[in-house]
Amino acid sequence: MSWLVISAMFIGAYGFKALGVFGLAGDASTGLARRLAPLTALIPAALFAALIVVQTVGADRALSIDARLAGLVAAVVAVSRRAPFVVVVGAAMAVTAVVRALAG
Repeated sequence: MSWLVISAMFIGAYGFKALGVFGLAGDASTGLARRLAPLTALIPAALFAALIVVQTVGADRALSIDARLAGLVAAVVAVSRRAPFVVVVGAAMAVTAVVRALAG
């Protein structure tokens, strides 16, 4: 990674921090904070989803399609059927274990 990219990331990160402190601070019912509230409410969910996908199919700068993907699909199905969290995790673990056992 070049120093130019590192510098741009450094400036961008602190620029966003400054925007949060100086631009969005104050009364949340007026101005920029009010307009960005729906967007900022979605950021944690999007970040969590991205982390799940990277951990599931990422492996050393390549895609890895294996039993973890089957477990993720089982978890998505369980969540879509509004299953409790323990059932979602248990289904993902069970499907992943079965696929790994069958794959040998």
